[in-house]
Amino acid sequence: MKKSRMGLSVLALLSASALALTGCAPGEPAAEDESTGDASAIITTNGSEPQHSLIPTNTTESGGGKITTSIFAGLVSYTAEGEIENEVAESIESEDAKTWTVTLKDGWTFTNDEPVTSDSFIDAWNYGALYDNAQSASYFFDNIVGFSDVQNTKDDPSGAVDEEGNPVQVGDPLAETMSGLQVVDDTTFTVELSSPEADWPLRLGYTAYSPLPKAAFEDMEAFGENPIGNGPYMLDGEGAWVHEEKINLVTNPDYDGVRKPANGGLEIIFYATQDAAYADIEGGNLDVLDAVPDSALETFEDQFGDRAVNQPAAIFQAFNMPYYLPHWSGEEGKLRRAALSQAINREEITDVIFQGTRTPATDFTSPVIDGWTDKLEGAEVLDYNPEEAKKLWAEADAIAPYNETFSIAYNADGGHQAWVDAVTNSIANTLGITAEGKSYPTFAASLEDRANDKLTGGVRAGWQADYPSMYNFLAPLYQTGAGSNYEDYSSEEFDNLLKEGSQAASVEDATAKYQEAQEVLLKDLPSIPLWYSNVTGVSADTVDNVVFGWDSVPLYHQITKG
Repeated sequence: MKKSRMGLSVLALLSASALALTGCAPGEPAAEDESTGDASAIITTNGSEPQHSLIPTNTTESGGGKITTSIFAGLVSYTAEGEIENEVAESIESEDAKTWTVTLKDGWTFTNDEPVTSDSFIDAWNYGALYDNAQSASYFFDNIVGFSDVQNTKDDPSGAVDEEGNPVQVGDPLAETMSGLQVVDDTTFTVELSSPEADWPLRLGYTAYSPLPKAAFEDMEAFGENPIGNGPYMLDGEGAWVHEEKINLVTNPDYDGVRKPANGGLEIIFYATQDAAYADIEGGNLDVLDAVPDSALETFEDQFGDRAVNQPAAIFQAFNMPYYLPHWSGEEGKLRRAALSQAINREEITDVIFQGTRTPATDFTSPVIDGWTDKLEGAEVLDYNPEEAKKLWAEADAIAPYNETFSIAYNADGGHQAWVDAVTNSIANTLGITAEGKSYPTFAASLEDRANDKLTGGVRAGWQADYPSMYNFLAPLYQTGAGSNYEDYSSEEFDNLLKEGSQAASVEDATAKYQEAQEVLLKDLPSIPLWYSNVTGVSADTVDNVVFGWDSVPLYHQITKG
């Protein structure tokens, strides 16, 4: 397939006077082959073991996200191009972009026959936001009135403070539910935001905003192992999820949304390596692969012809240096981060290792996202500049000599070893230090050490967008205390610019603030941007109608087989 730039026209849906998303028709299936295939056929594809159980508000990585997106339906869903269309919502309307009225379609049920109501959404969102529940996606609700009350507890009455001078918090949160969420009736509820946000509906296709049945709250831990959804697929009975091996999904017979499956289900196999998955698709044992290994990048398009895809996607690759490690905070840390960045020959690596399937990064987002630019002030820190890198490293050594082995941790099941070796070699050769990769067997294992501050060096830090917005590339990763800000970056200047952008009266004003916020990141470099990824995937001749979306994930429901 030819490379294509996917535009995002979703904001055209929002009018100036009454911001509304109403009456969207189901998307047309993007099919080159008109055959309908075998409606009972199971599609086999690759995946990875989820980091946590399958609770939508605690699933923020791609392995679990691929599954939860398939078994839950939210208010809206995304087309291949990243536009939103209504799923459970009949309409999402606002006169001021601050108070939104959500009306649900009649007739939606979970797979246990429980109706999907306003409470299904409000209860799920309140659960996800409540501090005590420790949900990794809780920050997605931070713009709803009352979020701070379900996150914050009372100050210790003794006046005790922590080592940074902040009041010690004790007791229960100030509230159990967010006051900005109000039920009107079974199919209508309102959402009050803390400030106007014109593109708020754009968020709502992300799985954190999924509804939950009452059964979930009886035993959330058990529910996460065998979730009850309302989406196009559901778990194939007891034992459907074989940990570290695979998960089997079948179609939900009661689903009647815009993602109606053209097949009978999915078998998502958790491969230890991408090379093993590629060998299976070459051997006829896999239908769809959404990530071609480095070893095949030079040949996969010739080998698979029109069943190969190489197109831009909302994927950003970087590596991070934890602030809690010696040498990586304060002025010394800032100098070393800039030195590392300018010691990396991104052009050479993307050409030699990735064969033109990656593009050197010039910011912290993606070229397929509206607002992207390669003209940010300070972006020269992302250029290969060996002389400047050595100079900055020497200035850092003058503060505190660096006598350690530099490392970048990566997950072996994601096919990252080749580029990590290339990056560490570039750093070693430029700075004259010892540098190497550190392998973890699985993505979940590397995330556990990131989440628990146990890293001993740098770490791979890719990001696949949850929804098509610049904000989604910035807030989850770099906002103080955000769920995916594992390396503990904190900047009041960045946080303020991000907040101003989210509250801007127009998309243009918001974009300007997000670009300013990125210029702060270019100075601090909490993350070292490397490149933007294309989705490189292939499908076997056993299947047709394989379309890869804006976020690199195949639209599984469209795939036909047999």
